Amino acid sequence: MSNYNKLLNNLEKLKLNKFKEQLDSYINLINDKKIDIVESLYKLTEEELKYKEEKAIHGCVRVANFPYIKTFDDYDFSFQPSVNKEKILELKNLRFIENKENIIFVGSPGVGKTHLATAIGIEAAKNRQITYFINCNDLINNLKKAYNENRLEERIKFYNKYKLLIIDEVGFLPIDKLEANILFQLINKRYEKKSTIITSNIAFNKWAEMFGDPILANAILDRLLYHCHVFNINGKSYRTKDILEMNEDK
Repeated sequence: MSNYNKLLNNLEKLKLNKFKEQLDSYINLINDKKIDIVESLYKLTEEELKYKEEKAIHGCVRVANFPYIKTFDDYDFSFQPSVNKEKILELKNLRFIENKENIIFVGSPGVGKTHLATAIGIEAAKNRQITYFINCNDLINNLKKAYNENRLEERIKFYNKYKLLIIDEVGFLPIDKLEANILFQLINKRYEKKSTIITSNIAFNKWAEMFGDPILANAILDRLLYHCHVFNINGKSYRTKDILEMNEDK
């Protein structure tokens, strides 16, 4: 067996698929003296790293249940000047997970709360921080079903295993006292042990009304807001942005 074939076998065993796929092209460039060996190896490894990163993103989206792939680069900070870009980008270092801190995004529908929560979640998942994304209504329904089947503790344990849990659209639908109590049990279980990201279109002073119980609302807020990064987003909806721009151009 030639060294070339041995190399291909080694690349396959090492799962360097993109490296193997591009190898012949770079060998030809080297033979034509268009590139040297060091540069070709560098570019081959760069392509492999890029391929693995893209694969990791798609994998983490599938496992973490993200609704879509959205990154910080996709977010138009100029459209939402109320968002502190510097503070948002600081979260990419993921120290908030190490410090067991929470993040809450509050703002009207369409301002990009879910986008930012997803971007942070994807960054965490890419860095092997076990992450899960779920809509608040779906979360409550799952917990309520488990409660009715006498396995609530088991279900809470399932959601508590994640280093980062993202609960989207808290308050989008009404929450009764039983549902609020069940949600509190999960939040309390994660309190000062794991990080949680919340998105909500309801201001904090309206949470008592949203949960239908001031004591429960205060208890939930108390645990979420302790060691928490809060972002109030006051701006226009991204969903109407393109329509507004089209009308301005006419």
